[in-house]
Amino acid sequence: MNPLVVAISAAQATDAGRFGPKAANLAALGHAGLPTPGGFCVDAQAYRMQVAALGLETEARGAFSAGDRPQARRHALRMKLGLHDRPIIPELLEPLLEAWRAVTGGGAPGVVRSSALVEDRQGSSFAGQFESYLGLDNEADFLTAVRACWAALWSTRALRYMATHGLDPADTAMGLVVQPLVAARVSGGGLSRTADGEMLVNAAQGPGSAIAQGEIVPDRYVLDRDGVLKESALGRKYHALGCVHRKRSASRTLFGVPCLDRERVAELGLVLRKAEEVIGGPVEIEWALDDEGIKLLQARPLRVGPAQVPDDIWLNHPRLNGHPAGIGWGTGRACVVNCECELGRVAPGDVLVTTVAGPALGQVLSYVAGVVAELGGSTSHLASLARERGVPMVLGVLDATQRIPEGSMVAVDGVAGVVRWMSSEVSQWRIAQK
Repeated sequence: MNPLVVAISAAQATDAGRFGPKAANLAALGHAGLPTPGGFCVDAQAYRMQVAALGLETEARGAFSAGDRPQARRHALRMKLGLHDRPIIPELLEPLLEAWRAVTGGGAPGVVRSSALVEDRQGSSFAGQFESYLGLDNEADFLTAVRACWAALWSTRALRYMATHGLDPADTAMGLVVQPLVAARVSGGGLSRTADGEMLVNAAQGPGSAIAQGEIVPDRYVLDRDGVLKESALGRKYHALGCVHRKRSASRTLFGVPCLDRERVAELGLVLRKAEEVIGGPVEIEWALDDEGIKLLQARPLRVGPAQVPDDIWLNHPRLNGHPAGIGWGTGRACVVNCECELGRVAPGDVLVTTVAGPALGQVLSYVAGVVAELGGSTSHLASLARERGVPMVLGVLDATQRIPEGSMVAVDGVAGVVRWMSSEVSQWRIAQK
């Protein structure tokens, strides 16, 4: 096979400088004996070759160096459209199709995932900022997914993230992972270490996109370091969830039975500890369970924050519990937002209180004091971004948008998973007493 496309089982697949940390970490996990879906990784050099062949290198430099912001956006748009819409050059087309045919030889669906050189690193996870395409069942869709993953490096969301980290998209490149689709009966995420020294597993029925996108509250399992289950809680999901401005209703329901039994939870505990050894520190994983067993889909470094002791002033005020993102303590004025249409109301220093904890909320993390959401869990993409930035966040907080008053003073304990609030009148009185 072309040297730009190598099997994840190959020794060179662990080279993060060629294939990106996502692919390299997955390869390292597989080499250590942990179960993965296998497949192939595509060298980021393929992206560079496509950019050069399409004559887009000048556009790439202009997107970052142009002092005129509208002009910079036009450069970025031309990059995105050029990569997405124009054909893949012949030098790359055949090796890509060869990998696709090897993965889907029996007519099984496949997957294309981004593996940018800048993602899944300590301090820059890019969680939820790029693209993955699942359930692809023909070559045309596969090639479209490849082009879309390349183009995702130039999406508005990714560019905004890079700007906050001082990264120039023209200086990096996009690798890819091509894999068979895991027919997941259950999927989820896991944290190998919490602030209390425990391990955490989230799970939900079916593929894991709903957990990653913060669209449900997953089952939650807390394990000690020996893998013994200490506590568990059923998740929640919403039916007919949508923008309130479209007048859709959103009804809640509890999941009927736990997604995992004790044996599977203990097995995931072993996987977490082994993954931590391979990555070389605390780790966050994504996994799926099919008829053959558990398969690891991703692993990235995990930032763990110390537990905080709340000020006595807060202990006598109302509280709600939820799933902690795992870091930080913060206070601020509650800004209750029912959908993304209203994010413009969120001011610096506010605590955002909302329903869905999707990656789109990442744009406010640079200036809010904390985030509280009714949906989502500790292993969602937004929780990963919050840990990276040190922003306190509590997810899966039942009725948060209804219980926490607009404008009240809110304290968010992102380690304990506790949210407390006091009325604006009480908070003003407290300030006057100082």
